[in-house]
Amino acid sequence: MAVHDTASIRVLVGSRNPIKIGAVRNALAPLFPGRLVECEGMHAPSGVPDQPMTAAETREGAINRMNFCRQHGDADFYVALEGGVDVTEDGPGTFGYVAIASQGYVSVGCSAWLPLPPAVYESLLDGEELGHVMDRLFGTVNIKQQGGAIGLVTNGHATREGAYAQAMVLAMAPFLHPELYGLQDSMD
Repeated sequence: MAVHDTASIRVLVGSRNPIKIGAVRNALAPLFPGRLVECEGMHAPSGVPDQPMTAAETREGAINRMNFCRQHGDADFYVALEGGVDVTEDGPGTFGYVAIASQGYVSVGCSAWLPLPPAVYESLLDGEELGHVMDRLFGTVNIKQQGGAIGLVTNGHATREGAYAQAMVLAMAPFLHPELYGLQDSMD
């Protein structure tokens, strides 16, 4: 994989949110030991509502942000993370999608699912964003750039950054083993 040929790895992240940038850095640094991982955030429009309400919208937002980074920057990896909500047979929940592009290949992954309290979901249906609802319920300020709803409802035992970092590591599998994913020729 050509990304191994230089001393540092340049990453463009489709957000200026420090939680998202930190998650990308924390996910990639251990995957490339001895390499400097330089993460730069940039504003990248999602093209979906500020609060995506379906898995499809959330995935689309991550891909749109990643493609914007690809069109407006130069990096080894282009990454975007998009948080959203949806309802399954188990009730409402929140999760995040990650989209990663490198050398013409795209990998998309998803974080773990966090069940949402019904009252929180009702506020989202009324047009509020998850971060704002959680700030109001817990008396926090800008929780989406801190531990997120995940940190609040798990009493800090899990965080938004940690959930995004895990999704990043999982979505990196095709880049770490391109031969297993049929990418060897395109990544040499």
